[in-house]
Amino acid sequence: MPWNRCVPLLAAALLSGAAVSAPAQEHPEVAREPAPPQAVGAAHTLRQIPEACARIEGVFTGQAEPPYRFSVKESYPGCQPRARLVNADEVRPDPAQGWIYHDEIRIPSAACPGQAAVARIWRKPGAGGLALDAQGRARIYLDQAKADADAGKRPEPALYAAQLRVEGENCGG
Repeated sequence: MPWNRCVPLLAAALLSGAAVSAPAQEHPEVAREPAPPQAVGAAHTLRQIPEACARIEGVFTGQAEPPYRFSVKESYPGCQPRARLVNADEVRPDPAQGWIYHDEIRIPSAACPGQAAVARIWRKPGAGGLALDAQGRARIYLDQAKADADAGKRPEPALYAAQLRVEGENCGG
């Protein structure tokens, strides 16, 4: 097909919302509706990740830059993480490397209906997961766990990666 006939097809694909940065896996494992719109200055939880003892919190600032501020908080004191939460922009989750597109949270702004905070969560199961017993439960026995730790055998923890963005129009002052 000649180049000049490909341009309209490429333009149509770009205008239809197909984005280069879209996840390779089309739909996340967790399907959810957008959250209720949030007011400027009202802190809210986007997502809790109990395995990583983490909670992703956000707030619309009402400013042009940054229109939304994200932070990661400890879920509760004394929590023992079984997974790690990492920045998706640094690890670049790729399904070919075992990453799974897990969840997408959209939080619209109450003050600016065309703007939404979006968190895309990826997960990568840890290597050497726990074996299930006859009852279908994973059990950890203290003596065996101590012996494995002394021998330097530690399972690779599961990873969660959060990609946090603001999409839509910029309504900040």
